Amino acid sequence: MELRAGQVAVVTGAASGIGRAMARRFAAEGLKVVLADVEEAPLRAAADELVADGAELLARTVDVGVRAEVEALAGAAYETFGAVHVLCNNAGVGSGAEGRMWEHDPSDWRWAFEVNVWGVFHGVQCFLPRMVASGEPGHVVNTASTDGGIAPLPTASVYAVTKAAVVTLTESLYAHLTAEGAPIGASVLFPGPHMLRTGLWESHRNRPARHAKSRPRRTPYRRLAEWEAAMAEGGQEVAFTPVEDVAAQVVDGIRAGRFWMLPPSEHTDAQIRARARSQLDRTAPTYLEHFILDDE
Repeated sequence: MELRAGQVAVVTGAASGIGRAMARRFAAEGLKVVLADVEEAPLRAAADELVADGAELLARTVDVGVRAEVEALAGAAYETFGAVHVLCNNAGVGSGAEGRMWEHDPSDWRWAFEVNVWGVFHGVQCFLPRMVASGEPGHVVNTASTDGGIAPLPTASVYAVTKAAVVTLTESLYAHLTAEGAPIGASVLFPGPHMLRTGLWESHRNRPARHAKSRPRRTPYRRLAEWEAAMAEGGQEVAFTPVEDVAAQVVDGIRAGRFWMLPPSEHTDAQIRARARSQLDRTAPTYLEHFILDDE
C-alpha cells in the first residue's frame, strides 16, 4: 500500500508506548490520525503533542473490550474524516495472573481476552466493512508478540495465549481479504526484537471493575524498573528496542505489503526452528524447558 498525505490511520492504545509512536509516525507521514485509548489524560497529552506539531487528528477515549465503544469510534472516524485507510489494533494488557495455570483467577483470563483478542475482533468488525466497501487501498495491523505468537513464555501464559490468538486471527483475516479480492492488506506485528519500555507492565492501573480480581494478589505487581534492576543484579544486561523503531517497522511493512512484521533476531529465529522441529518430529516442547516456571 502506498501511504500518502491526507489518508487516515486509526491507532488503538495510542496514548503511550508503541501506539503513541505509531500515531506520531503516521502524522509525520502526513496522514490524519485517529487516536483511541482507555486513559483519558495520557490520550489528551498525546493528542496535544501531535496537534502542536501540526497533525490533524481525532482523539477518543475508548475501551476496546466494549464493542459499542469501538462502534462509536468507527462512526466518529468516518463522520470526521470520511474514510479510514490504516487500522492498527494495538491496545493490549498484561493479565496480572499469579501461580500455575490451575491457580489463576479466571477474571485475569476474561480481562486479557476481552482487550487483547476481542478488542482486535471488534476493530475488524467495526471498521472493515466500510474499508472494504470503499474500494480504496487499505491495511490492517494487529499487534501480537513473540510471547505466544512465536512460542509462549510460560511465566506469562495468559498474555501468550491471547497473542497466539491474534496471530491466527490475522492469518485468517488475510485469507478472507484475499478471497474477497479487497485491496486491503493485513499484517501481524511482533514489536522488538528486544524488550520495550511500555505501560504494559502496569496494565493493572486500567483494570475495569467488571474484571476485578476475585482475591488479592499474593505479591505486589512488579514494575519494569524493578525487573530491570533484578536482572542487572543477576549480571544480565537487558536490551531495549526504541518504540520509534517499531513505528518505522510498521510504516515500512505497510508499504512493502509485509504480512509478518517480525524484525530479524537470532533468538526468535531459533525459537521458530525449535518449535517447528518439535511439531514435525511430534516431540514434546522441550524448547520451553530453559524457562523457570515461576509465578506470573
